Amino acid sequence: LGIGSLTGLLAAKAAMERHGIKGRLRYFGEPAEKVRGSKPIHAAHGYYDGLDAMISFHPAYMLPLFNTARWDTHCGAAYARIFTFECKHPETWMTANDSGPIAAAHVASRAPGANDALFSFYGLNKSTGSMLPYTQGWSLSDAILTAGQATADNLPHSIAQIQYLWRTPTIEQANVVSQVLEHNAKAAAQSAHCELRMDWVSKSRPGLANHAMAQLTYDNLVAAGAPQFNKEAIKIAQQIEAELGLDISEEPFDPVCSNLIKPQDAEAMLRTALPPNQLNSTSDDYTDMTWHCPTSRFYVGRPMLKSRDGVKYPVWVSNALGGIPKVINPMIFSAGKTIAGTLLDLLTEEKHLSAAWQEFNQRTEGGAGGKKWVAPLCDYNPPINFRWPEYVTTARGEDWCIPGN
Repeated sequence: LGIGSLTGLLAAKAAMERHGIKGRLRYFGEPAEKVRGSKPIHAAHGYYDGLDAMISFHPAYMLPLFNTARWDTHCGAAYARIFTFECKHPETWMTANDSGPIAAAHVASRAPGANDALFSFYGLNKSTGSMLPYTQGWSLSDAILTAGQATADNLPHSIAQIQYLWRTPTIEQANVVSQVLEHNAKAAAQSAHCELRMDWVSKSRPGLANHAMAQLTYDNLVAAGAPQFNKEAIKIAQQIEAELGLDISEEPFDPVCSNLIKPQDAEAMLRTALPPNQLNSTSDDYTDMTWHCPTSRFYVGRPMLKSRDGVKYPVWVSNALGGIPKVINPMIFSAGKTIAGTLLDLLTEEKHLSAAWQEFNQRTEGGAGGKKWVAPLCDYNPPINFRWPEYVTTARGEDWCIPGN
């Protein structure tokens, strides 16, 4: 993803310098993609203001989005939040015996503590039917970040943290899930004698389509050509087949890696699995950019072995195919040529940018601030103050710990 887009930027820059083409290029490579942690913040702080157009590239990862551009159905909304339970005052637990001469005796009842709060919260959230109907492809994922911290039976667990990430087609649905999670967290905290803190990681908007940008990008993808694998790449793939104990095939790569799909055809295929009233589907963090200028989102086929009955490829196969230059270069250069060609068309032919902005203004009914424009949702500070694990080397060897503050 990063090298493919950087290749396109450098190629466009070289062409601009060689042919005296004026313009400014900006390159965004941002962290925390999977929790959509950076782009909503950057959007709210003006990083994308003043841009004329934007191109977003991603290696293909799902059918039918191979060697094509998104048309109407862009990715949906996504929220992420960290819930922290802390048992700060166990001595005030309602059944604590404060009349004994020894505080917190082993036989005394103790506060349930943070772990109880976390698992009560976790259990409540498994009833996802209370959040949204089982339609329109939404998801809720979790990660327990911290738990434990009790060294004796008369001490409650002091702190526990869990992060939830939920992906929904619309902002309204994301807000409903948020309300249910907040309700459950408060109930769990109260039941376990804990204090509750809720910190936002992400509040990301669904994507806005732009046919003019999508068609222009796809036309350049056609000109660049989909990835093609030469004899050397095929030999490497065959070596992987042999390593897996499979019969060697003459054409080891899946044909979809090298086939172009028109955006309109990909859209039609995508819609067959979606309800008619669902306008957005799946999740990725480029969507926040689409509300600030005309944006295209395109995909180039990354090398994948063709499917076989009864065979499930281990993860290392995909990693290997993505890390060997002779195999991954066709995707990188196809993406780079597509990006460079699209940028140069935008810089040299006013009709392309004019058409893209006309459509952007129509879809938002007035551009930024228009009736159908969605403003950045970020109303929180960057979540940079959490106790993430630190990796250390000691006399015992490589290890990790969670800092105490």
